[in-house]
Amino acid sequence: MTSVPLVDLQAQRTAVADEVAEGWQQVLAQTTFIGGPQVAAFEEQYREFIGAGHCVGLANGTDAIEIALRALGIGVGDECILPANTFIATAEAVSRAGATPVLVDCADDGTFLIDADGVTAAVTPRTRAIIPVHLYGQAAPVELLLPLAERIGAWVVEDAAQSQGARRNGLRAGSLGHVAATSFYPGKNLGAYGDAGAALTSIDEVAERMRMIKDHGSPRKYEHAVVGVNSRLDSLQAVVLSAKLRRLDAWNASRRLAAERYDAMLSGEDRVIRPRTLPGNEHVWHLYVVLVKERDRVLKELNAAGIGAGVHYPVPIHVTSAFASLEYAQGAFPVAERTAPQLLSLPIFAEITEDQQERVVSVLKDALG
Repeated sequence: MTSVPLVDLQAQRTAVADEVAEGWQQVLAQTTFIGGPQVAAFEEQYREFIGAGHCVGLANGTDAIEIALRALGIGVGDECILPANTFIATAEAVSRAGATPVLVDCADDGTFLIDADGVTAAVTPRTRAIIPVHLYGQAAPVELLLPLAERIGAWVVEDAAQSQGARRNGLRAGSLGHVAATSFYPGKNLGAYGDAGAALTSIDEVAERMRMIKDHGSPRKYEHAVVGVNSRLDSLQAVVLSAKLRRLDAWNASRRLAAERYDAMLSGEDRVIRPRTLPGNEHVWHLYVVLVKERDRVLKELNAAGIGAGVHYPVPIHVTSAFASLEYAQGAFPVAERTAPQLLSLPIFAEITEDQQERVVSVLKDALG
Protein backbone atom coordinates (compact mmCIF):
# COMPACT_ATOMS: atom_id res chain seq x y z
CA MET A 1 0.00 0.00 0.00
CA THR A 2 1.45 3.35 -1.08
CA SER A 3 0.86 6.01 1.58
CA VAL A 4 0.67 9.74 0.90
CA PRO A 5 1.06 12.19 3.83
CA LEU A 6 -1.11 15.30 4.19
CA VAL A 7 2.12 17.31 4.19
CA ASP A 8 5.72 16.13 3.82
CA LEU A 9 7.91 18.16 6.16
CA GLN A 10 10.88 15.87 5.59
CA ALA A 11 11.29 16.95 1.95
CA GLN A 12 11.65 20.61 2.91
CA ARG A 13 13.98 19.78 5.77
CA THR A 14 16.30 18.00 3.36
CA ALA A 15 16.30 20.95 0.95
CA VAL A 16 17.50 23.44 3.58
CA ALA A 17 19.45 21.10 5.91
CA ASP A 18 22.97 22.33 5.06
CA GLU A 19 22.03 26.00 5.14
CA VAL A 20 20.20 25.62 8.46
CA ALA A 21 23.06 23.66 10.01
CA GLU A 22 25.54 26.38 9.06
CA GLY A 23 23.26 29.11 10.39
CA TRP A 24 22.64 27.29 13.66
CA GLN A 25 26.37 26.83 14.18
CA GLN A 26 26.73 30.62 13.92
CA VAL A 27 23.99 31.15 16.49
CA LEU A 28 25.60 28.65 18.85
CA ALA A 29 29.01 30.20 18.41
CA GLN A 30 27.66 33.72 19.00
CA THR A 31 25.24 32.57 21.76
CA THR A 32 22.73 35.09 20.36
CA PHE A 33 19.70 32.94 21.04
CA ILE A 34 17.18 35.75 21.62
CA GLY A 35 17.08 38.92 19.53
CA GLY A 36 20.23 38.10 17.61
CA PRO A 37 21.21 39.39 14.17
CA GLN A 38 19.48 36.41 12.56
CA VAL A 39 16.10 37.67 13.80
CA ALA A 40 16.72 41.18 12.49
CA ALA A 41 17.83 39.74 9.16
CA PHE A 42 14.71 37.62 8.77
CA GLU A 43 12.41 40.48 9.78
CA GLU A 44 13.95 42.64 7.05
CA GLN A 45 13.76 39.83 4.48
CA TYR A 46 10.12 39.05 5.22
CA ARG A 47 9.17 42.74 5.37
CA GLU A 48 10.61 43.22 1.90
CA PHE A 49 9.05 40.00 0.59
CA ILE A 50 5.57 41.06 1.71
CA GLY A 51 5.98 44.73 0.83
CA ALA A 52 5.24 46.08 4.32
CA GLY A 53 7.01 48.84 6.21
CA HIS A 54 7.77 46.73 9.28
CA CYS A 55 7.94 43.07 10.30
CA VAL A 56 7.92 42.15 13.99
CA GLY A 57 9.02 38.57 14.70
CA LEU A 58 6.92 36.84 17.36
CA ALA A 59 6.56 33.51 19.13
CA ASN A 60 3.46 32.35 17.24
CA GLY A 61 0.58 33.46 15.05
CA THR A 62 -2.04 33.68 17.82
CA ASP A 63 0.17 36.13 19.71
CA ALA A 64 0.58 38.07 16.47
CA ILE A 65 -3.15 38.78 16.19
CA GLU A 66 -3.49 39.67 19.87
CA ILE A 67 -0.45 41.95 19.86
CA ALA A 68 -1.64 43.66 16.67
CA LEU A 69 -5.03 44.35 18.24
CA ARG A 70 -3.49 45.63 21.47
CA ALA A 71 -1.11 47.88 19.53
CA LEU A 72 -4.15 49.39 17.81
CA GLY A 73 -5.68 50.17 21.19
CA ILE A 74 -8.38 47.51 20.93
CA GLY A 75 -9.59 45.93 24.16
CA VAL A 76 -12.46 45.65 26.62
CA GLY A 77 -15.76 46.94 25.24
CA ASP A 78 -14.64 46.71 21.62
CA GLU A 79 -15.87 44.32 18.92
CA CYS A 80 -13.88 42.61 16.16
CA ILE A 81 -15.64 41.09 13.16
CA LEU A 82 -14.26 37.80 11.83
CA PRO A 83 -15.51 34.78 9.86
CA ALA A 84 -17.20 31.88 11.63
CA ASN A 85 -15.24 29.36 9.54
CA THR A 86 -11.70 29.89 10.78
CA PHE A 87 -9.30 28.21 13.16
CA ILE A 88 -10.24 29.05 16.74
CA ALA A 89 -7.02 31.06 17.22
CA THR A 90 -8.51 34.02 15.33
CA ALA A 91 -11.32 34.34 17.87
CA GLU A 92 -9.05 33.39 20.79
CA ALA A 93 -6.72 36.27 20.05
CA VAL A 94 -9.63 38.73 20.06
CA SER A 95 -10.78 37.44 23.45
CA ARG A 96 -7.24 37.53 24.82
CA ALA A 97 -7.01 41.19 23.83
CA GLY A 98 -10.16 41.79 25.90
CA ALA A 99 -12.46 42.43 22.95
CA THR A 100 -15.52 40.51 21.75
CA PRO A 101 -15.54 38.38 18.57
CA VAL A 102 -18.46 39.14 16.26
CA LEU A 103 -18.91 36.37 13.69
CA VAL A 104 -20.07 36.53 10.09
CA ASP A 105 -20.67 33.86 7.47
CA CYS A 106 -18.41 32.92 4.58
CA ALA A 107 -19.42 33.75 1.02
CA ASP A 108 -21.50 31.14 -0.81
CA ASP A 109 -19.18 31.11 -3.83
CA GLY A 110 -16.90 28.14 -3.24
CA THR A 111 -13.98 30.18 -1.87
CA PHE A 112 -14.96 29.93 1.83
CA LEU A 113 -13.69 33.52 2.26
CA ILE A 114 -15.38 36.09 4.50
CA ASP A 115 -18.68 37.50 3.21
CA ALA A 116 -18.14 41.26 2.76
CA ASP A 117 -21.89 41.98 2.83
CA GLY A 118 -22.12 40.07 6.09
CA VAL A 119 -19.39 42.26 7.55
CA THR A 120 -21.37 45.39 6.69
CA ALA A 121 -24.46 43.97 8.37
CA ALA A 122 -22.52 43.05 11.52
CA VAL A 123 -21.14 46.54 12.20
CA THR A 124 -22.17 48.19 15.47
CA PRO A 125 -21.00 51.37 17.22
CA ARG A 126 -18.50 49.16 19.11
CA THR A 127 -16.80 47.75 15.98
CA ARG A 128 -13.10 48.55 16.13
CA ALA A 129 -11.57 45.94 13.83
CA ILE A 130 -12.41 43.71 10.87
CA ILE A 131 -10.30 40.54 10.66
CA PRO A 132 -10.49 38.87 7.24
CA VAL A 133 -8.88 35.44 7.14
CA HIS A 134 -6.83 34.53 4.05
CA LEU A 135 -8.14 31.00 4.13
CA TYR A 136 -6.42 27.89 2.73
CA GLY A 137 -3.87 29.95 0.80
CA GLN A 138 -5.85 32.68 -0.94
CA ALA A 139 -6.46 36.28 0.08
CA ALA A 140 -9.80 37.62 1.24
CA PRO A 141 -11.25 40.62 -0.67
CA VAL A 142 -9.72 43.20 1.66
CA GLU A 143 -10.33 46.00 -0.83
CA LEU A 144 -14.07 45.63 -0.15
CA LEU A 145 -13.52 46.02 3.59
CA LEU A 146 -11.15 49.00 3.70
CA PRO A 147 -13.74 51.65 2.66
CA LEU A 148 -16.14 50.33 5.29
CA ALA A 149 -13.41 50.38 7.94
CA GLU A 150 -12.53 53.97 7.05
CA ARG A 151 -16.19 54.99 7.18
CA ILE A 152 -16.72 53.59 10.69
CA GLY A 153 -13.26 54.35 12.08
CA ALA A 154 -12.12 50.73 12.37
CA TRP A 155 -8.93 48.85 11.49
CA VAL A 156 -8.47 45.98 9.06
CA VAL A 157 -6.23 43.29 10.58
CA GLU A 158 -5.38 40.46 8.18
CA ASP A 159 -5.16 36.93 9.51
CA ALA A 160 -2.50 35.85 7.03
CA ALA A 161 -1.47 32.62 8.79
CA GLN A 162 -2.23 30.46 5.74
CA SER A 163 -1.17 32.73 2.92
CA GLN A 164 2.60 33.33 2.86
CA GLY A 165 3.35 34.49 -0.69
CA ALA A 166 -0.26 34.80 -1.89
CA ARG A 167 -1.24 37.86 -3.91
CA ARG A 168 -4.47 39.78 -4.42
CA ASN A 169 -4.60 42.13 -7.39
CA GLY A 170 -0.81 42.00 -7.51
CA LEU A 171 -0.20 42.80 -3.83
CA ARG A 172 1.04 40.28 -1.28
CA ALA A 173 -1.30 39.08 1.44
CA GLY A 174 -0.03 40.76 4.57
CA SER A 175 0.22 44.17 2.90
CA LEU A 176 -3.47 44.63 2.08
CA GLY A 177 -4.82 45.98 5.38
CA HIS A 178 -3.57 48.19 8.20
CA VAL A 179 -1.85 45.36 10.10
CA ALA A 180 -1.35 41.66 9.37
CA ALA A 181 -0.57 38.64 11.52
CA THR A 182 0.95 35.41 10.32
CA SER A 183 2.01 32.03 11.68
CA PHE A 184 5.12 30.04 10.86
CA TYR A 185 3.83 26.82 12.41
CA PRO A 186 5.81 23.95 10.83
CA GLY A 187 3.04 22.90 8.43
CA LYS A 188 2.58 26.36 6.90
CA ASN A 189 3.90 27.21 3.42
CA LEU A 190 6.69 29.02 5.28
CA GLY A 191 7.17 26.90 8.38
CA ALA A 192 9.67 26.98 11.23
CA TYR A 193 10.98 24.01 13.22
CA GLY A 194 8.61 24.89 16.05
CA ASP A 195 6.21 27.71 16.85
CA ALA A 196 6.92 31.13 15.35
CA GLY A 197 4.98 34.06 13.92
CA ALA A 198 5.13 37.69 12.88
CA ALA A 199 3.08 40.86 12.59
CA LEU A 200 3.41 43.34 9.73
CA THR A 201 2.40 46.96 9.24
CA SER A 202 3.43 50.10 7.44
CA ILE A 203 2.28 52.35 10.31
CA ASP A 204 5.40 53.32 12.24
CA GLU A 205 3.76 53.95 15.63
CA VAL A 206 1.86 50.66 15.49
CA ALA A 207 5.09 48.76 14.75
CA GLU A 208 6.78 50.51 17.69
CA ARG A 209 3.94 49.52 20.04
CA MET A 210 4.00 45.91 18.82
CA ARG A 211 7.73 45.69 19.50
CA MET A 212 7.14 46.99 23.03
CA ILE A 213 4.20 44.72 23.80
CA LYS A 214 5.96 41.55 22.62
CA ASP A 215 8.93 42.24 24.91
CA HIS A 216 7.30 42.83 28.31
CA GLY A 217 6.06 46.28 27.27
CA SER A 218 9.63 47.49 27.23
CA PRO A 219 11.15 49.99 24.79
CA ARG A 220 14.50 49.40 26.49
CA LYS A 221 15.78 47.13 29.25
CA TYR A 222 14.02 47.58 32.62
CA GLU A 223 11.82 50.38 31.32
CA HIS A 224 8.22 49.19 30.97
CA ALA A 225 5.83 51.57 29.24
CA VAL A 226 2.86 49.19 29.00
CA VAL A 227 1.89 45.76 30.33
CA GLY A 228 3.30 43.44 27.71
CA VAL A 229 3.91 39.76 27.07
CA ASN A 230 6.88 37.54 26.30
CA SER A 231 6.50 36.66 22.62
CA ARG A 232 9.83 36.74 20.81
CA LEU A 233 11.00 34.96 17.67
CA ASP A 234 14.22 33.14 18.56
CA SER A 235 17.36 33.14 16.46
CA LEU A 236 17.31 29.42 15.63
CA GLN A 237 13.84 29.69 14.10
CA ALA A 238 14.87 32.83 12.21
CA VAL A 239 17.67 30.86 10.53
CA VAL A 240 15.18 28.23 9.36
CA LEU A 241 12.72 30.83 8.09
CA SER A 242 15.38 32.76 6.17
CA ALA A 243 16.54 29.58 4.43
CA LYS A 244 13.00 28.62 3.48
CA LEU A 245 11.95 32.13 2.44
CA ARG A 246 14.51 32.07 -0.37
CA ARG A 247 12.68 29.05 -1.79
CA LEU A 248 9.10 30.03 -1.01
CA ASP A 249 8.02 31.41 -4.38
CA ALA A 250 9.29 28.28 -6.14
CA TRP A 251 7.58 26.03 -3.59
CA ASN A 252 4.32 27.95 -4.00
CA ALA A 253 4.55 27.59 -7.77
CA SER A 254 4.85 23.83 -7.28
CA ARG A 255 1.76 23.87 -5.06
CA ARG A 256 -0.17 25.71 -7.78
CA LEU A 257 0.87 23.04 -10.29
CA ALA A 258 -0.31 20.34 -7.88
CA ALA A 259 -3.66 22.10 -7.45
CA GLU A 260 -4.05 22.27 -11.23
CA ARG A 261 -3.41 18.53 -11.42
CA TYR A 262 -6.06 17.84 -8.80
CA ASP A 263 -8.49 20.06 -10.72
CA ALA A 264 -7.85 18.07 -13.90
CA MET A 265 -8.05 14.67 -12.17
CA LEU A 266 -11.33 15.58 -10.47
CA SER A 267 -12.88 17.29 -13.48
CA GLY A 268 -16.24 15.74 -14.26
CA GLU A 269 -16.46 14.03 -10.86
CA ASP A 270 -19.80 15.39 -9.67
CA ARG A 271 -19.45 13.77 -6.24
CA VAL A 272 -16.60 16.19 -5.43
CA ILE A 273 -16.97 19.97 -5.34
CA ARG A 274 -13.58 21.46 -6.10
CA PRO A 275 -12.27 24.71 -4.53
CA ARG A 276 -12.65 28.00 -6.38
CA THR A 277 -10.10 30.79 -6.64
CA LEU A 278 -11.46 34.33 -6.32
CA PRO A 279 -10.72 36.46 -9.43
CA GLY A 280 -7.67 38.64 -8.79
CA ASN A 281 -6.04 36.08 -6.50
CA GLU A 282 -2.77 34.21 -6.89
CA HIS A 283 -3.44 31.20 -4.66
CA VAL A 284 -0.60 29.47 -2.80
CA TRP A 285 -2.62 26.37 -1.87
CA HIS A 286 -1.73 25.94 1.76
CA LEU A 287 -4.59 23.45 1.63
CA TYR A 288 -6.59 21.86 -1.19
CA VAL A 289 -10.08 21.56 0.28
CA VAL A 290 -12.98 19.85 -1.48
CA LEU A 291 -16.58 19.19 -0.43
CA VAL A 292 -17.89 15.62 -0.31
CA LYS A 293 -20.96 13.99 1.19
CA GLU A 294 -20.49 11.49 4.02
CA ARG A 295 -17.18 13.20 4.73
CA ASP A 296 -16.39 11.35 7.95
CA ARG A 297 -16.85 7.94 6.34
CA VAL A 298 -14.83 8.98 3.29
CA LEU A 299 -12.05 10.38 5.48
CA LYS A 300 -11.88 7.18 7.49
CA GLU A 301 -11.51 5.12 4.31
CA LEU A 302 -8.83 7.44 2.93
CA ASN A 303 -6.83 7.25 6.16
CA ALA A 304 -7.20 3.47 6.31
CA ALA A 305 -5.71 3.30 2.81
CA GLY A 306 -2.71 5.41 3.85
CA ILE A 307 -3.93 8.72 2.47
CA GLY A 308 -3.23 11.53 4.93
CA ALA A 309 -6.38 13.55 4.32
CA GLY A 310 -7.75 15.82 7.06
CA VAL A 311 -10.41 18.35 7.99
CA HIS A 312 -10.00 22.13 8.26
CA TYR A 313 -12.18 22.92 10.21
CA PRO A 314 -14.81 20.49 11.55
CA VAL A 315 -17.05 23.05 13.28
CA PRO A 316 -17.53 26.82 12.96
CA ILE A 317 -16.40 28.98 15.89
CA HIS A 318 -19.89 29.50 17.34
CA VAL A 319 -20.45 25.72 17.61
CA THR A 320 -17.42 25.24 19.88
CA SER A 321 -17.91 25.06 23.64
CA ALA A 322 -15.21 27.71 24.08
CA PHE A 323 -17.39 30.35 22.39
CA ALA A 324 -20.85 29.21 23.43
CA SER A 325 -21.00 32.43 25.44
CA LEU A 326 -21.38 34.38 22.20
CA GLU A 327 -24.91 32.89 22.12
CA TYR A 328 -25.24 32.42 18.38
CA ALA A 329 -28.03 30.03 17.48
CA GLN A 330 -27.63 27.06 15.18
CA GLY A 331 -28.37 28.33 11.68
CA ALA A 332 -26.85 31.75 12.32
CA PHE A 333 -24.20 31.16 9.64
CA PRO A 334 -25.83 28.81 7.12
CA VAL A 335 -22.99 28.57 4.58
CA ALA A 336 -20.33 27.79 7.20
CA GLU A 337 -22.65 25.32 8.92
CA ARG A 338 -23.67 23.60 5.68
CA THR A 339 -20.13 23.19 4.37
CA ALA A 340 -18.35 22.24 7.63
CA PRO A 341 -19.51 18.59 7.62
CA GLN A 342 -18.40 18.24 3.97
CA LEU A 343 -14.92 19.80 4.09
CA LEU A 344 -12.08 17.44 3.18
CA SER A 345 -8.43 18.47 2.86
CA LEU A 346 -6.46 16.40 0.35
CA PRO A 347 -2.66 15.98 0.59
CA ILE A 348 -0.77 18.88 -0.95
CA PHE A 349 2.82 20.06 -0.58
CA ALA A 350 5.44 21.43 -2.92
CA GLU A 351 7.07 18.05 -3.55
CA ILE A 352 3.94 15.97 -4.12
CA THR A 353 4.21 13.92 -7.31
CA GLU A 354 1.65 13.25 -10.00
CA ASP A 355 1.74 9.57 -9.07
CA GLN A 356 0.95 10.40 -5.45
CA GLN A 357 -1.96 12.58 -6.52
CA GLU A 358 -3.31 9.87 -8.81
CA ARG A 359 -3.20 7.51 -5.86
CA VAL A 360 -5.11 10.04 -3.70
CA VAL A 361 -7.80 10.56 -6.34
CA SER A 362 -8.13 6.84 -7.03
CA VAL A 363 -8.70 6.03 -3.36
CA LEU A 364 -11.06 9.01 -3.01
CA LYS A 365 -13.22 7.84 -5.90
CA ASP A 366 -13.33 4.30 -4.49
CA ALA A 367 -14.41 5.70 -1.11
CA LEU A 368 -17.11 7.82 -2.72
CA GLY A 369 -18.37 4.80 -4.64
